[in-house]
Amino acid sequence: MENMNADHLLKNRDIVIVGQQSWDVEIGSNCKNIALEFSKNNRVLYVNSPLDRITRLKQKADPKVKKRIAVINGSLDGLIEIKQNLWNYYPDKLIESINWIKNEAIYNRLNKYNNRIFARTIKKAINRLGFKNIILFNDSDMFRSFYLKELLKPAVSVYYSRDYMLYVDYWKLHGEKLEPKLISKSDLCVANSTYLASYCRQHNKNSFYVGQGCDLEMFMNKQDTPVPADMIAIRKPVIGYVGALQSIRLDLALLEHIAKAKPEWSIVLVGPEDKEFTASNLHQIENIHFLGGKDPNSLAGYINSFDVCLNPQIVNQVTIGNYPRKIDEYLAMGKPVVATRTEAMSVFEQYVYLGKTREDYVMLIEKALTEDSEEKRRARVAFAATHSWENSVNDIYKAIMQVEEAPDRPAR
Repeated sequence: MENMNADHLLKNRDIVIVGQQSWDVEIGSNCKNIALEFSKNNRVLYVNSPLDRITRLKQKADPKVKKRIAVINGSLDGLIEIKQNLWNYYPDKLIESINWIKNEAIYNRLNKYNNRIFARTIKKAINRLGFKNIILFNDSDMFRSFYLKELLKPAVSVYYSRDYMLYVDYWKLHGEKLEPKLISKSDLCVANSTYLASYCRQHNKNSFYVGQGCDLEMFMNKQDTPVPADMIAIRKPVIGYVGALQSIRLDLALLEHIAKAKPEWSIVLVGPEDKEFTASNLHQIENIHFLGGKDPNSLAGYINSFDVCLNPQIVNQVTIGNYPRKIDEYLAMGKPVVATRTEAMSVFEQYVYLGKTREDYVMLIEKALTEDSEEKRRARVAFAATHSWENSVNDIYKAIMQVEEAPDRPAR
């Protein structure tokens, strides 16, 4: 979707965000970045997921759980102002832990009960803040927020898809039936990859690809970053990867093939390993170098020391719709990138070498090494810069306005 002029952005609206990740979880998330961007022009209530009974029992010593219990007991106010126009809310009611229930009728009845509790506590915060005519933005919370459209009666309801959740057993059990229904009854869906937008479009014609925002500040204009000490002795050319080394996402056999096909190349892997990587044959291959996890602030130095960057994804239901932020990090430093071709990667077609087979990878790495140029580096940096949260949220705004202003939309 093309960008809108700033004068046409959604402004002065009241937005309620629900989702999978609470504000006080330390790791970053798309939804928190989106909330911050929303709050530049609108009032935003970011609702944490409600505490469930099993978590209260099993994790009662956790400071985060203690805080939620204090809110439920009435000894702590759950509505907190984060910054101007942005509030975080800790629900003051407990919900039941029901995902283990396999009987569909019983589960649905209890899930509706949980949704009613959740909706009532959200209404308290909405009323305190004086929110009106709300936009409900749901970050893939397909269970606890399944009935919120009916219960909160928003002016417009938005479902945000950023991962294919149904591959994971927890979400698959009830999500295979509930997520398509939730997508279908939402006023619109927005997705951070073309694959997920296509998936949503199967259930709702008002489904839009809105891109992915990235915080690239630590990578932009860092081409002069010194080479890290543990990279100095590694022979050139260096073909590198930065990120978690997880066998569910990365192709171990592909990495082995590249290393053995080109023993004169150094394959450098920077990041923590899962048990499959730790036990793999890759550790016995002389030209593969495992450097371990690193401080995030040092990653630009590693990427800068690579001659070609890799994203050797294995294609499965976890990865096929995934938008890999690391591609933008590589491109922000002007580096040539070789990655696995998937539908979600199609947006990078002009700036990334995309391959399907092991032989493709070897050929494309050779090509990337030989045809790199200053002109190509500048183009990569410029393209990465377009993947900002401002641009992604502008496209969300455009999608909302397109649906709200549609002449055939039923009156509310």
